[in-house]
Amino acid sequence: MKVILQQDVKGQGKKGQMVEVSEGYARNFLLPRKLAMAATADAINTMNLKEKARKAEEARLKAEAEATAEKLKECMVKLTAKAGNGGRLFGAVTTKEISDGLKAQYGVEIPKQKLALEDPIKAFGSYQVKAKLGFEVSGTVYVFVFEEK
Repeated sequence: MKVILQQDVKGQGKKGQMVEVSEGYARNFLLPRKLAMAATADAINTMNLKEKARKAEEARLKAEAEATAEKLKECMVKLTAKAGNGGRLFGAVTTKEISDGLKAQYGVEIPKQKLALEDPIKAFGSYQVKAKLGFEVSGTVYVFVFEEK
């Protein structure tokens, strides 16, 4: 019997997939628990439309991520920090401060979780911070840290 899975089912497949299972397994386990529905012509058509919509949404999000990566090439985030002697900062510049600086200075919104610092920024100067935008798209945020007066 062919069924369309409504949720991920271990050993069978992922949500939205059409799989062939035995009649008894479908009737006694999958259908009563609403883990699957029978693969009627109407249900198959609905599944295809949902898949098409999901792919279109995924393509839109990927294009959006690539546009953001292009925009980041022109952005130089300037941050100020308090420092002690020797040019060392009190504390460190965090991804949250970089994210807030990007939003305030350029209107580009990137969540702090998507910014990857290799080492903490604890001194003045310029740095490159990698931004993982999803869909295997990444960009570089240029950060310049200078002393607060």
